[in-house]
Amino acid sequence: MLFWIFPALMVFVIFALSLGKVISAPGHSGPETSHFNGKKFLNTSGSQAKSVTEVLKWIARRDQGPWAKNYETKVGSKPSSSSESLLITFVNHSTFLIQWNHLNILTDPIWSERCSPFSFVGPQRMRPPGIHFEDLPHIDAVLISHNHYDHLDIPTIRQIEAKWSPVFIVPLGVKAHLDQLGIQNAIELDWWNETNMGITVRSLPAQHFSGRGMFDRDRTLWAGYLLEHGGKKVYFAGDSGYGDLFKEIGKKVGPVDVALIPIGAYLPIWFMSPIHISPVEAVKVHQDVKSAVSVGMHFGTFPLADEGQGKAEEDLILALEAAGVKQGAFIIPEEGKAMRF
Repeated sequence: MLFWIFPALMVFVIFALSLGKVISAPGHSGPETSHFNGKKFLNTSGSQAKSVTEVLKWIARRDQGPWAKNYETKVGSKPSSSSESLLITFVNHSTFLIQWNHLNILTDPIWSERCSPFSFVGPQRMRPPGIHFEDLPHIDAVLISHNHYDHLDIPTIRQIEAKWSPVFIVPLGVKAHLDQLGIQNAIELDWWNETNMGITVRSLPAQHFSGRGMFDRDRTLWAGYLLEHGGKKVYFAGDSGYGDLFKEIGKKVGPVDVALIPIGAYLPIWFMSPIHISPVEAVKVHQDVKSAVSVGMHFGTFPLADEGQGKAEEDLILALEAAGVKQGAFIIPEEGKAMRF
């Protein structure tokens, strides 16, 4: 028996390493900066995602709250073709349709059933997208915050490229992956750099990590974005843990008119806090960036952490009450319903 176990184990290890290599994304190459050491990107706070050992510890001790697949939710009506004034529709997870100055912009679009390298395993969608993909208007631009599977979804990216071939605005290193997919027009931005497409888009710092396989950890950048037009500002925070970076953002580019802030995938705190904001911290971000109105995201769609379905929303309401912030200043959005600002 031992004679067969060792070769079988070696075959499994070789297969796992080969698969990890195949699904790994290409990385960035360039000069060292305050957040790039020549090989990998860093959080300026020194914060890091947990190690493989700690991941295994979390998995072994998981105590996930209940989730139920709910496809009885009514999907929103077909969006308008464009808008001069600011119109934002929550699709779900971190996907928004932002319509402004007659431009249509998607953030971290995912219409897939799973956020995974595989279609048959991985975190499954528990709620339908708030907009049918076929009902989307012509898409002019796509903002990608980082390359994790729930934020850079290849099947959706390919659909968008085939139908509209928009400009993709991505953090450093991500363009090489999009080039491999045949994306025609991608613009890479480092933190604090900007581009203009009728709306100014500036890349902003976040506290997170990146990687799609076993050999590309932190080889591409993660970011949030500021959209600015006509003296108004919209902040899309991407995916981030809490840190002083939000006070820096508030000081440099605040106040903002609308902030799209993650509130989910935060339990257990010991494991998730370096990379994901809790509802209590989301209220702090709202205050740090001096947001007039904030909108929650990154909740209720994919069971990524240990909080149960609906807990992020409940904890946000409690956090707003504790901080003395009116609920109308921090919206829990309804999927598929356009919000005019």
